[in-house]
Amino acid sequence: MNELEKMAAGELYDFSSDEIDGSVRAARHKLQRFNRCVPGDAAYPDALRDLLPAAHPSAVVVPPFFCDHGYPIRLGEGVFVNGGATMLDGGGIEIGARTKVGPDCKLYTPQHPIDYRERRRPVERGLRITIGEDCWLGGNVTVCPGVRIGDRCIIGAGSVVVHDIPDDSLAAGNPAIVKRKLQ
Repeated sequence: MNELEKMAAGELYDFSSDEIDGSVRAARHKLQRFNRCVPGDAAYPDALRDLLPAAHPSAVVVPPFFCDHGYPIRLGEGVFVNGGATMLDGGGIEIGARTKVGPDCKLYTPQHPIDYRERRRPVERGLRITIGEDCWLGGNVTVCPGVRIGDRCIIGAGSVVVHDIPDDSLAAGNPAIVKRKLQ
């Protein structure tokens, strides 16, 4: 397996490898083009599709936007991502239909080794983030590696989500905890 395949499989991979570097460099060029666009401009749909090929055509991402690779991000129908979002996407990120992601949200899939000796090496694994349908992440929410947020959830502004959040939950805080069930 090459390093990109290891990354996609959630295995430990060398993030300094030529394969990973090439993927990140390609994304940086696509990001430069995308971040010069404004939603509604003629160039916007092609720039978004080039950067995030797995985004539904109705998804909107407001620049500026930052990611590592782009292609591991899946945005469902009607997803809205506000400006300033950062998605470190090596482990894959899936955002369900009609979900709204507030400004300056951060979704981080990289998980570095716990053992400091192993952490000295340029290795990490990507742990997939999954956000359900009809969710709302307030501004400046951070979602940590491997977290699953269920359908119809609200995550309060400024929260840090370190554990899974069940469907129909309002969660907030650092770390985010379920404050109450919705519906």
